[in-house]
Amino acid sequence: MVINIEGEVVDADKDDVLKRLKKVNALALKSAEGHIFDISGDVGGTGELTAVTIDSPEGLAICRHSTSHIMAHAVKDLYPSAKVTIGPSTEDGFYYDFDIDTPFTPDDLSAIEKAMQKIIKRNNPFVRKTMSKADAIELFKAMDEDYKVEIIEAIEADEVSLYEEGGFVDLCRGPHVPSTASVRAFKLLKTAGAYWRGDEKNKMLQRIYGTAFATSEDLKRHIELLEEIKRRDHRRLGRELDLFSMSDDIGAGLILWHPNGAMIRKTIEDFWREEHIKAGYKLLYTPHIARIDLWKKSGHVDFYKDNMYTPMDIDGADYEIKPMNCPFHIAVYKSALRSYRELPIKYAELGTVYRYERSGVLHGLLRVRGFTQDDAHIFCRIDQIESEILDVLDFTLYVLRTFGFEKYDVYLSTRPEKYVGTLDNWEIATEALRKALEKKGLKYETDPGEGVFYGPKIDIKVKDSLNRQWQCSTIQVDFNLPERFDVAYRASDDKDHLPIMIHRALMGSLERFFGILIEHYAGAFPLWLSPVQVSVLTISERQAEFAKETAGVLMKAGLRVETDLGDEKIGYKIRQSSIKKIPYAILIGDKEMESQSLTVRKRNGENISFADINSLLDFLREEIESRRYGHK
Repeated sequence: MVINIEGEVVDADKDDVLKRLKKVNALALKSAEGHIFDISGDVGGTGELTAVTIDSPEGLAICRHSTSHIMAHAVKDLYPSAKVTIGPSTEDGFYYDFDIDTPFTPDDLSAIEKAMQKIIKRNNPFVRKTMSKADAIELFKAMDEDYKVEIIEAIEADEVSLYEEGGFVDLCRGPHVPSTASVRAFKLLKTAGAYWRGDEKNKMLQRIYGTAFATSEDLKRHIELLEEIKRRDHRRLGRELDLFSMSDDIGAGLILWHPNGAMIRKTIEDFWREEHIKAGYKLLYTPHIARIDLWKKSGHVDFYKDNMYTPMDIDGADYEIKPMNCPFHIAVYKSALRSYRELPIKYAELGTVYRYERSGVLHGLLRVRGFTQDDAHIFCRIDQIESEILDVLDFTLYVLRTFGFEKYDVYLSTRPEKYVGTLDNWEIATEALRKALEKKGLKYETDPGEGVFYGPKIDIKVKDSLNRQWQCSTIQVDFNLPERFDVAYRASDDKDHLPIMIHRALMGSLERFFGILIEHYAGAFPLWLSPVQVSVLTISERQAEFAKETAGVLMKAGLRVETDLGDEKIGYKIRQSSIKKIPYAILIGDKEMESQSLTVRKRNGENISFADINSLLDFLREEIESRRYGHK
């Protein structure tokens, strides 16, 4: 048996190898083909095997999956009537869903954790067993585990695998850690409701989320990160900073932008429009509804029906609220004859669209039902595809960096199972995207099958200040819609040819992007984005007139200013300005009023002085114009 154990290649009999694996706390084995197996099970594949340890991504995922089984075991010990469903590992932890009459409480989680610790100390081995599908169904029927029976009945294979530890049996493909004692550091985090199979028509289950790490130090760091994420939650900060809200009277997933949030949105939109005009785009405004025939022609009714709303009857014709802007931009293009000399033609719109999302997935600004896309469509010749994609990549990265996102991951998403168009066109489009990425020197991963139904795409996922990944920008090549809508341009041969259509969004949607920005900056927006940029605070009422004059000069210069001229103590006023996360507070007392100099307190508590208001204006203008996005 040849195996690579922490860089050392060992050729020995199985017993000797198992001893060595135990010394390095190996959790599983990986074949040369990339398959992962239980240490104690039959190993497939050929060639050299590699030990999988908990400090590897695969090892950590196995540990978390096994921890979810241990949690289910503990729940069944404490609540025998609970029915188990599924319990996978996730990117940073695990969860398990249970059918139980009473929702779990924080005290329940503490009790479950204690029960898990007992199971871990018992050092129960995870034992894999296989049996026929029919026998497995009978086994779980006898255990009164209805959900497991339903899962097994849907499996096409004749044989299934089970895992048993300490008398607890669960349906699972594996692999798992050698024994429960392999789990070192874990924590149950929270509970939530979850519909069986994610379908609102099914029963609501109780989900327990948890996480596990290689060491207690890693677990502690993760818990601290989760606390920071809570502090940055855009829904909480949205309330505290009076940025946005939602109302049950209006409907779930529909956002009300308050004055502070609307001011930030205006600033983002102004920047977006200015930069698009500079980049040669023409701005459009299009309707919110259209005849349903338009959406049938575009393919949305066939491929996107579940996310569209019920049509409305207007004068005997069915109209649909728009889920996309694309067909409208095509209509503008087709409003005149186009020559090859005009191409590329670039249309851009901040277009509000509406899509049905299940209530269970709605999440503040990040998942909504009505949102505004920073949408654009480029109509170009086939020989222009690569250069246009290169321009869009440059534009995208410039915009993301302006908002403070310097780190990102790039993905090339290829043809999904359901698609339209010819395979040849898909290949041309995919290669154009690939060549552009390689020419820009951008590292990327291929995401098989994740393209949209009408074409392949590039997705750029930004990383925020907590190193979390967010999907924002997308670039999609489309041969399909121009063909469906009979879009054409007159070429040099005096014949009509089909243009290529490139869909692209730089920020994704304003709502989602704003939510990401709130959490990225923890609500402390850079000066150019802040809804209030400067607060003017008086030490006493004697300085009120001078404070008003100062505020007036700043507002005339285009600054967004708030004054606090009341009789509260200056310490209170400073705290209020800090709570609102205003970047700069001008403190005005008798000294400042007499000398016309200004003392300015930065958001981080540092004081700076200016000889007069003009020097302060120069300082603020320079920061705004440079769009400094660091925490100030």
